[in-house]
This record gives sequence, structure tokens and C-alpha cells, in this order.
Amino acid sequence: MVTLNQLEVLVKVVESKGFSGAAKSLYMSQPAVSNHIRNLERSLGVQLVHRTSHGARPTPAGEVVVEHAHRVFEILDSLERVVADYRGLEGGQLVLAGTTTLGTYLLPRLLSDFSHRAPKVSCQIRVGNEEAVESWLLRGEVALGLCVDTPRDDQLMAQEMFVESMVLVAEPGSPLVGRALTPADLADQRFLMRESGSASRRLQESALRTWGLESAEQWDMWGPDTLKQAVGQGLGISLLSEHAVRQETESGNLAALTVIPAPPTRTVSLVRRIDRVLTPPEEAFVELVRTVAEWPA
Repeated sequence: MVTLNQLEVLVKVVESKGFSGAAKSLYMSQPAVSNHIRNLERSLGVQLVHRTSHGARPTPAGEVVVEHAHRVFEILDSLERVVADYRGLEGGQLVLAGTTTLGTYLLPRLLSDFSHRAPKVSCQIRVGNEEAVESWLLRGEVALGLCVDTPRDDQLMAQEMFVESMVLVAEPGSPLVGRALTPADLADQRFLMRESGSASRRLQESALRTWGLESAEQWDMWGPDTLKQAVGQGLGISLLSEHAVRQETESGNLAALTVIPAPPTRTVSLVRRIDRVLTPPEEAFVELVRTVAEWPA
């Protein structure tokens, strides 16, 4: 008998292009993921996944099952939204997503306020790069997402929230600290960059172009926390969200540098699918966001 768990695991294996990636995403062991796929294939009587040295990919039958699985999940999601209309804020679920910086540093603060207003609503947060967040929104896996600037897909709409500044940070003992800098002062520095596909990475690259420093040495790293640790260890300097580095600059673990011209700013937006009918918890969260004129303290 086919189960929803089996379908979810299959979808994750195909999306992750492998069993280990699916296991990590689902917080399961790799043998458990393999067992779910094996049981699903046994139930349907066909092979669904090609297992190769380069990862896993769906068979033609697997592609059909994945397509139908998405339809099943959409129907269940629609059912939950309809039922939630009868509960108002007395129950239900709120699933949100945010790009790495926004999901890590902003969403928990907004949810703290929301949970006081709707304590009986169960909340979830997903964090990924901009491409992942838009994909989750388009597939209906999350209701609302926090992203930077305008979404790339026409099926998504964005509500602008506020403007966020970027800050160039260095280790506290850097000779760059304590004086106004020009781009020429940074020419011999190593810039620590976010991973490709990150919204922050695009702003970092834009700043380097503005400063005429495209040819400066660059090291790629994953996520703002890794960059902050690397800067603190003297591996280089990095341009990060003012909110991602606030605690470190206030405590003196990192130093904010003054550069003229200043780094670019970015607009934080709440994104949703145009055709999605929001549940009462989702509507309440949107209303909460409308009252946010600046990043919550």
C-alpha cells in the first residue's frame, strides 16, 4: 500500500538527486530513506529511481509518480486551508520560508511576536537560498517567504517591507579599522563571499563592481555564520547584512568598516504565490508584517 511518507521521501530523493541529501532534508537515516523507496517500488511493482555513482534520478515511471505526488500534496494542502477557515487562529499551521540571512535572523523575531498573538497555531521555518525559497513557494510547500528584492517568477508577488543596509566587516585588530576608506585602500584585501545563488552574493559582487575591485582575491564560503567566523579569524573581510553582524559588532568581536562610496542596500519583501488562498493564520502573519516599518529589535 502506498503511503504519504513514501511519496514524500521519493519527492525528496528526486529533488536532492540522491539518498543522502534526502535523508538530511527529512532528518532521517539514509537506510530509512532507501527502505521507503524500496517499499514504494514493491507496492507499485516498478522501479522508480535509478541509483548511479553520480546520484539518483527518476525512471520514467518515477517521474509520473513524483508528478502525481505533487498533486496529492496540493490537494491535502488545500484541504488543510479549507478546514483552517473553521478554526480561525484557534489552531492550524503556519509554514514560512526565508533566505539564509532573513530566515535565520528575522523570521524567528517575527514569529515570536506572532506566537504571542496566536499561541495555538503551530509554526515552521524553512531556510534556503533564494532559488530554494521561490521553489517551495511555487510548489505550495510554504505559504509565505522572506526574500530580497523582486521574485523572478511571474506567479509570485512581493510586498516590500523595509530597506536593509550591508556592512563591510573585518577582525577588530585590522589596520583598516577606525578610518574612512576608499576602494583603493581595499585593493589588496581578500574578500570572503557567500555561495553562488545567494542574494547576499549578488550584492557583494555589485559592491565590488562599484568599487572597481572585481579582480580582488575572493574566497567562497557557505552562509553568514561561516563568513563571520572566518572574518574573526583574520581570513579576510566580508560584506554582510547589518542585522547578521549586529551582535558581533556591538560586542567588539567584529569591526564595521567605513567605505566611501557606501555599500548597496537591499529591499526585504514578503513573497507569496499570486493564486494562493491564505488561511487565517497566514492572513494574520501578513497583517503583522504590514505593521513592520523596520527590522524588529
